[in-house]
Amino acid sequence: MACLAALGVEIVTSPGAGGPAWLVDGRGLGGLTAPDGPLDAGNSGTTARFLMGVLAGHAFAATLTGDASLSRRPMRRVAEPLERMGARVDTAGGFLPATVRGGRLRGITYEMPVPSAQVKSAVLRAGLHAEGVTTVAEPAETRDHTERALTAFGADISVEHGRVSVRGGRALRAADVAVPGDPSSAAFWAAAAAGIPGAAVVIEGVGLNPTRTAYLGVIARMGADVGVERGDGAGGEAQGIVTVRHGTLRAIEIHPPEIPGLIDELPALAALATYGGGLTVSGAGELRLKESDRITALVAGLRALGADVDERSDGFCVSGSRPLSGGVADAAGDHRLAMAFAIAALGARGDSRICGAESVAISYPGFFDTLEGLCQ
Repeated sequence: MACLAALGVEIVTSPGAGGPAWLVDGRGLGGLTAPDGPLDAGNSGTTARFLMGVLAGHAFAATLTGDASLSRRPMRRVAEPLERMGARVDTAGGFLPATVRGGRLRGITYEMPVPSAQVKSAVLRAGLHAEGVTTVAEPAETRDHTERALTAFGADISVEHGRVSVRGGRALRAADVAVPGDPSSAAFWAAAAAGIPGAAVVIEGVGLNPTRTAYLGVIARMGADVGVERGDGAGGEAQGIVTVRHGTLRAIEIHPPEIPGLIDELPALAALATYGGGLTVSGAGELRLKESDRITALVAGLRALGADVDERSDGFCVSGSRPLSGGVADAAGDHRLAMAFAIAALGARGDSRICGAESVAISYPGFFDTLEGLCQ
């Protein structure tokens, strides 16, 4: 919101029935204005990469920055297709800060070498401003929030057999949308209920986008009782109620084709595996490029809490053969690891301390308050 405001977008926040509501006064294609200074994306890779795609269609230069963690995440994977479309993107060795000099774009067909919803979404946003048709071909299905949003806002878009195409130059229309609860945040509560004997949790208003619910299937495979009640959604995004009850856990494997639909939920699933059964993950090398090296830091943190866990080059193996003892785990400034260690620590015999737990504010500021409420 701060970045968009700096680009001339007026956003008004007001109370809503189910939480805050935002009124966004759209500027139309190519209607943003040059910012007075750098645009700070903070810790948000989504913000940085999406804005790179939007800025590519504007005839001015803008620089994107981020915090220390975001500045270690690769941006060339976005810059390369945008440059093929006609923009100029200067990065610091492939990382932030990145300066985008946009202008007249042409549609391209881009074969993504690595599945990435953020890269796909950045290219499609640039495609809105491009001449002709822009097509993104995915090697594996990734989350499709952008495709659904573009459809809801009137874009000329088609999705077929792993290829997403958008025709540029079509004016978008305003729409009222409801934003569901975040499935990646809900996964931690689902994991806690699945692991703790006698526990159950009901999660209301959670997003049920079919590209985001794979974690529920994995938790069920691990032995939990999972129920889903679907409701209506606005803007093409379904939401509903998820109920998870503890069950006898068993060891499972997560294979490479499943990873794109689970990439953000893997820390929560690893935490669940410490309660029993076990979990082996392969094909998840992308975790090393998140807010931290999420494989190394996840393994180190769970091991510090007493888990039997091994690091693999593209994943990890958690054995649920023994209860955690408790200890001191370092979240490495990574919000999802802080939450994962907290869920795992609930099952430990002794006390646990999580260093860097304040990082949960990045995606879930009320996490520990909710955790305390659920444990009473």
